[in-house]
Amino acid sequence: MTQPAPIAGLHHVTAIASDPQANLDFWAGVLGLRLVKTTVNFDDPRTYHLYYGDAVGSPGSIVTFFPWPGARRGVLGAGQASSLALAVPMGSLDAWRQRLTEAGIESQTLDRFGTEHVAFRDPDGLRVELAAIEGVEERGRPWRALPPSMAVRWVHSVTLDEARREPTERHLADALGLRQIADEGGRGLWAVDDDGSGGRVEVRAAEAPQLGRLAAGSIHHIAWRNLDDADQASWSRHLFGHAVRPTDVQDRQYFHSIYFREPGGVLFEMATDPPGFALDEPVESLGERLMLPPWMEPRRADIESALPPLHRPQLPAPDDRAGDGAP
Repeated sequence: MTQPAPIAGLHHVTAIASDPQANLDFWAGVLGLRLVKTTVNFDDPRTYHLYYGDAVGSPGSIVTFFPWPGARRGVLGAGQASSLALAVPMGSLDAWRQRLTEAGIESQTLDRFGTEHVAFRDPDGLRVELAAIEGVEERGRPWRALPPSMAVRWVHSVTLDEARREPTERHLADALGLRQIADEGGRGLWAVDDDGSGGRVEVRAAEAPQLGRLAAGSIHHIAWRNLDDADQASWSRHLFGHAVRPTDVQDRQYFHSIYFREPGGVLFEMATDPPGFALDEPVESLGERLMLPPWMEPRRADIESALPPLHRPQLPAPDDRAGDGAP
């Protein structure tokens, strides 16, 4: 079987939240990510689907949420992605610790695989880390909510909690083409590239052996990058050759997706880079209004009436804080 092109890295991570305003205040207000798309869950348009990322919504920088008001808390267990880490510039963690403290958020400092992390939880209890990565200040498209010296650049890694590491790690190697670059403290570190800019996955034995329950504060799925539709079709055929049964292609408006589960149960997605988030609104005004796919536009009035209003955090005036390419 012909091998497809290597995975280009992580595309996005999607999690579940409860209150959409608290989610927006934290991810855009405290962490300084840009709200690059305000839309709805295509499978349940009674709730938002909020996308956060860098200044232009680059694939690999995206964290998305389904916020269901009143959703109960999830329970962490085996077969789940338990945390995500975001890449920030070296030397910025002191400023981040201070910022989190001022926002009333407790944090702790960790050192893992030679990288310093600041770990904390979002309003729904989702485990989040900031990883200090050398050289990120030279790359990425930082949003102007924060100085470039501390702004989040991309999703650095995701941690998978598994009842057994070996089947998942064999899947990462054989089916997805990742390679293991380290193993310490009961965790294996897997990467799609040499410098980690495309994203990494950590695999560890679950703290609790029972299966987890997805709800608020849980990661719903992890998406890998496909460069285009042809690349995705090649990957779909490749996965079938490894006894993986991906779904048919799903039109997610800003990318096209296929879904499958790795052996431990975590839901994986492959998402195309195009069409991208500027498909239906200018880059300069990404995320500022509710965008609906064409098949939902006839129901706009009913959909909008069912959604709570969102108040976006104030931004500093555009200045030298904007960084390269930030609108």
